[in-house]
Amino acid sequence: MSFSPCNEGPSVGLSGPMSTAAGTIDNLREGSFAALGTVFLTRLPAAPLPAPYVVGFAPDVADMLGFDPALAGTPGFAEFFSGNTTRDWPSDSLPYASVYSGHQFGVWAGQLGDGRALTLGEVEHAGERFELQLKGGGRTPYSRMGDGRAVLRSSIREYLCSEAMHHLGIPTTRALCVTGSDQPVRREEMETAAVVTRVSPSFVRFGHFEHFYANDRVDALRSLADHVIDRFYPSCRQAEDPYLALLNEAVLSTADLIAQWQSVGFCHGVMNTDNMSILGLTIDYGPFGFMDGFDANHICNHSDSQGRYAYRMQPQIAYWNLFCLAQGLLPLFGERYDEAQRGERAVQDAQRVLEGFKTRFAPALETRMRAKVGLETEREGDDALVNKLFEIMHANRADFTLTFRNLSKLSKHDASGDAPVRDLFLDRAAFDAWANDYRARLSHETRDDAARADAMNRVNPKYVLRNHLAETAIQKAKEKDFSEVERLAGVLRHPFDEQPEYEAYAGLPPDWASSLEVSCSS
Repeated sequence: MSFSPCNEGPSVGLSGPMSTAAGTIDNLREGSFAALGTVFLTRLPAAPLPAPYVVGFAPDVADMLGFDPALAGTPGFAEFFSGNTTRDWPSDSLPYASVYSGHQFGVWAGQLGDGRALTLGEVEHAGERFELQLKGGGRTPYSRMGDGRAVLRSSIREYLCSEAMHHLGIPTTRALCVTGSDQPVRREEMETAAVVTRVSPSFVRFGHFEHFYANDRVDALRSLADHVIDRFYPSCRQAEDPYLALLNEAVLSTADLIAQWQSVGFCHGVMNTDNMSILGLTIDYGPFGFMDGFDANHICNHSDSQGRYAYRMQPQIAYWNLFCLAQGLLPLFGERYDEAQRGERAVQDAQRVLEGFKTRFAPALETRMRAKVGLETEREGDDALVNKLFEIMHANRADFTLTFRNLSKLSKHDASGDAPVRDLFLDRAAFDAWANDYRARLSHETRDDAARADAMNRVNPKYVLRNHLAETAIQKAKEKDFSEVERLAGVLRHPFDEQPEYEAYAGLPPDWASSLEVSCSS
């Protein structure tokens, strides 16, 4: 393996298990975030993970990184991606944990940071750069009371969901692999340790900016903002106020992301500001969930006793979080104004940019929902039609994914194709009344039923990561049978395809699924 300690420096050869006959990881090097300096991070090796083994591996992520997929079968793969080899790295090339702060459940939590995540470095391939991070790599200076470990259960869930979200077309961090170990880890019960190798262009969060604002480190705040602009939003440099333009990019990308979440019934579960990506990515998969029966008030995180992060609250919380980001960036705004005006004008500018969330989110969600119900054109009353569907779905707890998928089978001419979706509603009369209104609306569309169904099936997934599917894979993995993890991952890589051999994965959840709970404990 070759490892370069900086973006443009000589390679430092490290003898290690990743230099194998199958190939090498020779494009891993120091990233541009690390070049910001020690005020942003702490370097340390990962804690040893005893006798690690591979639980899951994503070949398409390996290909994205320029890695030979055959590496996953080499003896040193699990050792490397558990962080065990980092003990032998030069001190100035060690992985790092970054510091940030944030609001958790609406309360300022002060300094947080990567309490169990270590960034190995950055990979450049095919003109793109990605950071590789080990989640579960051991204690760091930011672990507070935590043990720095992740467990097999949550690691499998993150691996599966990050890949599922990507193939749904939703911006997300990715997961190269999961490695496990028999090392015991105590959560609500005794579990075993695991590490997820996460992949992202950047792991910078809203909380990074909040941290340096709270500590009155305007110099570091500016360096961080410059890093994000230069690396990801270079067009902001042409704006009258580059830092305000950066806020605008975060507003727009976050609005788009939440619209995508809402359109597939995804609940994040813990939308703290330290779990919000500056790039508008889904990040930090913890107590997430795709809804089965639709409930606008659904809470997927049983630690969220007040329902702050319920499904219907996600747009509002995203907007609130963006206010926190704006406050963190505030010292950088308004440099074009004279000193007497700067403070007031900067606040006004920030408020104006934040309003862009509302003007972006609503149309983005409306466009997605129109596509989900198969409307090619826009007519007055479309919003009311969709909202009425949600009302009766909520009243009947109709399955979210199956309702929209089966709606494609309904005919615009008669009720002959209603049964697959109608049978999801206990109140058949309420559905029939809505279906009649829907058919009347479809009469103004030029597409025939087949063309409309094809379009709807390209935006309404048949397969999502339901909790019971993940739980089945987890239980088998606890017995060292990882076949279901890979089988399920394979199904989720083609969420819009019929895949008749996996029809059972698209069915209603079994009765026992209603007792499943997920929490912040992972």
